[in-house]
Amino acid sequence: MDTHATHGYASDKEALLKRLRRAEGQVRGVARMVDEDVYCIDILTQVSAATKALETVALQLLEDHLAHCVAEAAEQGGPVAQEKLAEASAAIARLVRS
Repeated sequence: MDTHATHGYASDKEALLKRLRRAEGQVRGVARMVDEDVYCIDILTQVSAATKALETVALQLLEDHLAHCVAEAAEQGGPVAQEKLAEASAAIARLVRS
């Protein structure tokens, strides 16, 4: 992985980090609820909220990847384009299965 390349999410980085910090707080809250023996349904509600927060991050990253990395590769064509399309397709499949 090239750590010096500009990634598709670069322009959204701060918003993504903010969402991830929020999700991290939600997960810590879920752990605290379990530790405090909170009612199951209340915990499940919070798990659902944390899951939704992570899904939102994943969809934003996917959108940025398609608009930036895949679009650039498509302009180049050839094996690079095929690789990026396969990569994006696999990522979408993982999101759908989760």
